[in-house]
Amino acid sequence: MRYRSLALAGTLACMPAGLIAQQTAARTGSAKAPAHLPLKYKAKPTSAEITATDLMSRLYVFADDSMRGREAGTAGAMKGTAYIASQLKLLGLTPAGDSGTYFQNVPFVARRFSGNTSLAANNMLLNAFADFAALPFRGAATRPLNGVQAVYGGVYGDTLHAITAEQAAGKLVVLKAPGGMGRLPATSPLQQAAGIAIIGDDFLSPLVLVESRRAMFALKATAGDPSVPATIVVTRVAARQMIGGSPDSTTVGHVGATIVGNLIYDESPAPTRNVVAILRGSDPALSGEFVAMGAHSDHIGARTAGAFDHDSLHAAAAQRFFASDNPSGAPLTAEQRTARDERIYTIRVNVDSLHKVRPARRDSINNGADDDGSGSVTVLEVAEAFARGKVKPKRSLLFVWHTGEEKGLLGSRYFTDHPTVPRDSIVAQINIDMVGRGAAADLPAGGENYLQLVGTRRLSTELGDLAEAVNKADKRPFAFDYGYDANGHPDNIYCRSDHYNYARYGIPVVFMTTGVHGDYHQVTDEPQYIDYPHMAHIGQFAFALTNRVANLDHRPVVDHEKPDPRGVCKQ
Repeated sequence: MRYRSLALAGTLACMPAGLIAQQTAARTGSAKAPAHLPLKYKAKPTSAEITATDLMSRLYVFADDSMRGREAGTAGAMKGTAYIASQLKLLGLTPAGDSGTYFQNVPFVARRFSGNTSLAANNMLLNAFADFAALPFRGAATRPLNGVQAVYGGVYGDTLHAITAEQAAGKLVVLKAPGGMGRLPATSPLQQAAGIAIIGDDFLSPLVLVESRRAMFALKATAGDPSVPATIVVTRVAARQMIGGSPDSTTVGHVGATIVGNLIYDESPAPTRNVVAILRGSDPALSGEFVAMGAHSDHIGARTAGAFDHDSLHAAAAQRFFASDNPSGAPLTAEQRTARDERIYTIRVNVDSLHKVRPARRDSINNGADDDGSGSVTVLEVAEAFARGKVKPKRSLLFVWHTGEEKGLLGSRYFTDHPTVPRDSIVAQINIDMVGRGAAADLPAGGENYLQLVGTRRLSTELGDLAEAVNKADKRPFAFDYGYDANGHPDNIYCRSDHYNYARYGIPVVFMTTGVHGDYHQVTDEPQYIDYPHMAHIGQFAFALTNRVANLDHRPVVDHEKPDPRGVCKQ
């Protein structure tokens, strides 16, 4: 298997247009391999057409190190949204944010776990940053812990001895998580818990201490906001006190001590913003309705724990991604998890051979080129194609770049709760998140015409049919992958990007993505690894589908049950 980072030397002086041509030729079988793109590229003026060169020009600016990873609530995110607004002004699109601007301000706060926090279990005092530490959380608030009982939850991922939702409900679940936890599926019984306490070692690790001290950016809590389980890491001594014995000999479901105290956070304002623009429709009878298109402009910022060697990480991340891949999506058995962990453990990267290509490049910025720089610039390209087109669609188009997707879809939640156009005037929403990769070298099912669609028929059968019809009319149609849209899929993709906040209000959605890869949420997600011809093809499809929906003589028919706007999303 090839890794692009191994062959970057000697490419920096090549003309980018020629490199893109080589990428295209390679994907159509007329060249041996895609060209390796430069680390830096000077942007060129864009055109009315949706092209690979335009996308490259935009993405090298938007995912540059100067944006500092565009974390919502930081200066990097403000700089990224300023770039988008400057492009919209050049295109002459109508501002649709606050007070005649392109920006909708979102009331974010920066939360830091406070050292003034203390908890007690059976009258034993537990001190913050010594006996336990709170981890960053998604959502507006965590559930209170004062007065809840601790219960032993066993080993995370052990489906044979798992705690039930009834046992976890309203309690602090103490458990082992040797492989980490990641994002909880919506169907996890732990979603019912007041909190989760992950058992660490005798002392809190330096990484846990660093993570617990960093700022957590979130919407300012208001009455009625949904809360999430608090997640803390506890020492083994604290865990014993909580559950009344050793985790090694305690039965799953055993109820232990009553917890006294709550987690305390220090808050300060952390401005962030959505970017919103409108292209007015040409039909007076339909221009009051909108087809929305969106992407998220934010990413996860810079690493607080220090820099990595970029090239060796890129190579290792790809290998580990494939080693851990589970094509069926079904929960792994204990034996399968062991085999997976052994595959990952045996991976080694020959760093010396990498450094013969060029010296080590230390990197601490999560640039977010694919996630979701690719979606953000693709939406800009589509907006430019419509703005400069001679014929405008009948309905108006609403373009929204959401902030805070990485914090729990918070920018799109805020926009759909406080829309700048009447909510019931939005007839459909098309969401573009991570469309810059998708080759066979990125994920096992990938290929030159690969595209995942999610949610297309969950509210409107007609909208899903329109996506198929538009694709069928393409000279080179995509091979749609609907596998990640299956009910109960453990990746829960339908609930994990901004489209869902439109769907929860009964607005039909189409989510386009080329999926997760080894560089996902790594410092190696950079513009040099993007497949620009593939991304341009997706942009052209998104344009065609948007145009088709915008010119319908009726709204896409909603023929499935609408979800509860305040409920928990379950795929």
